[in-house]
Amino acid sequence: MNANMFERVALRRNVEGHWLRAGDVAYLVDRVPHPAGGEQGCVLEVFNAVGESIATVTVPESNIEPLAADEVLAVRRLQAS
Repeated sequence: MNANMFERVALRRNVEGHWLRAGDVAYLVDRVPHPAGGEQGCVLEVFNAVGESIATVTVPESNIEPLAADEVLAVRRLQAS
């Protein structure tokens, strides 16, 4: 995945414990090496619909994907998955 820092990305999988779902949009704010040499991690900041930060999570790089021009953003209520 070749996302640039501070670029918007979409989650490929749900993030348990944070009520985030596949398809939610986040900003890539950092990259971190895996402590045991595994897959690199990506630190994401997630905002609600009015621009307030609601979560900062770290996921494996394979759990994010770039946004595409043929995709539409949507709104959903934040609730337990």
